[in-house]
Amino acid sequence: MSAAVLLGRAPSSAAAGTAPRCSESAGRDIPASAISLPTKGGRVESATFVTQVVSGAAIEYCRIAAALFPMDPSAPRIKLRIGMPVTWNRKAMMFGGGGYNGTIPDITLNVPFGRSDQPTPLARGYVTFASDSGHQAGPAGSLDGSFGMNDEALRNFAAGDALKKTRDAAVFLIRHAYGTGPGRVYFAGGSTGGREALVVAQRWPDAFDGVIAAYPAWNNMAEVLYLGYLTQVMSRPGAFPGPDEQTLLYDSVMKACDGRDGLKDKVISNVDGCNFDPRTLRCTNGVDAGPTCLSDLQIASVIAASNPFSWPYRIASGERSYPGFPFLSGADMRTPILGFGTSAPADPMPATSGYGPRYWDQWVKYFLTRDPDYSPLSVDPRRPGSRLPRISYLSTIQDRNNSDLRPFARSGGKLLLLHGAADELVSHRSTNDYYRRVRNTVGPEQTREFLRYYLIPGSNHANFGTPAFAANWDSLSALERWVEKGRPPIDPVVTDGRSGRARPLCEYPRWPKYRSGDPDSARSFVCSR
Repeated sequence: MSAAVLLGRAPSSAAAGTAPRCSESAGRDIPASAISLPTKGGRVESATFVTQVVSGAAIEYCRIAAALFPMDPSAPRIKLRIGMPVTWNRKAMMFGGGGYNGTIPDITLNVPFGRSDQPTPLARGYVTFASDSGHQAGPAGSLDGSFGMNDEALRNFAAGDALKKTRDAAVFLIRHAYGTGPGRVYFAGGSTGGREALVVAQRWPDAFDGVIAAYPAWNNMAEVLYLGYLTQVMSRPGAFPGPDEQTLLYDSVMKACDGRDGLKDKVISNVDGCNFDPRTLRCTNGVDAGPTCLSDLQIASVIAASNPFSWPYRIASGERSYPGFPFLSGADMRTPILGFGTSAPADPMPATSGYGPRYWDQWVKYFLTRDPDYSPLSVDPRRPGSRLPRISYLSTIQDRNNSDLRPFARSGGKLLLLHGAADELVSHRSTNDYYRRVRNTVGPEQTREFLRYYLIPGSNHANFGTPAFAANWDSLSALERWVEKGRPPIDPVVTDGRSGRARPLCEYPRWPKYRSGDPDSARSFVCSR
């Protein structure tokens, strides 16, 4: 069977008894009463049996496209997609999005950091579903923030309202198609999807049995303000470290810190033990002298990016700072899209700038000022002036996450929290902070009853590009065992999806320290503090 999707097939006779009623779903109305948050209901736009090669096997499923109607006639619809396999395991998996969302995630793919040699949820028999979070992106894709002009669309995305609306609609359609609802419902997402994973655990603690949150941008407003500050700093003439300077910085950090964990392997495991000072790369007299050194202005930019940023005013969410990016601990900011980019931030914002400045640009235009012509360089997060009330209001929507997950724990929910220590887009230090807040709120022993947090050295944002360590772990099987059999993860192992080398997956704040033996074997390492 080819990898192409074959449309219009009926289920085989061998699976006919378990197949969803696909054709009956086409054109079906979704009543507003089936959704716990305000909508005007929805409708199934198409329902077709397809056969698709997923995880190396031909999977037969009913592919449903549906839309949920907004309360505000001027707001966009929520577009969602559901995959209902012919052979169903009585479970469902919802996927989170990325960036500003605006497109429906591929429901045939794996969970973040999932093992490439293990079946994806759909191939395991899960019903899988996802939505665009309530708006449809233009050519800019996940960097299109124009939906922020509409209040309902803004709340659907930023406050996470679209998540519960999508979940309720999907469960309604699952019940209709199979004659029964799912026995277990899981959620998995990374980046914005990781933030969404924490949102559903907090806001709707009974809606999901288990959650995988990877590299979560959980304090979205705090990071936005930090990105705005960094955009201001690096837009100054001569302040941007170009690709050559970024390479110099990365190589210098590796030379100084790789090996402090017992092994020189381009992976800095002892992140907190890396205290590289970029001022050691200073050009003579601090004046730009080419790619062999950093000017004073470039050093100031590097320090600004890697240090915490605090703002001298109160916002309604209570957040006061963002911890800065960890690239001085091994993150490779040379990744053009995710890191610094290849050109300085400017107005208009170049497409060659990093993801962060372009995210800020859209936020300023469509969330903050709602003026598409407004310059992203005209707002200083340190001194927002008349924009402060709007910033404070938006913080109540974008930073709704809090650390009280006790209702989720009481409902029996389990949470796997993952982050790469070399992430160049969302700071792992921020996830460290979230984990500490949960422990302080819930209690250390009580937290371990429902949450595990793993910091993965050398792994970057979503295994994008060529990370030092392309993290692969069968987190879904681990989560299933914990939720369904009461067996938490014990001594898990993470592998590099490119090289096959393995490391122990250490619970934060521990990290894998090399002892002796085969450097590609997890047995050669011990989780150390």
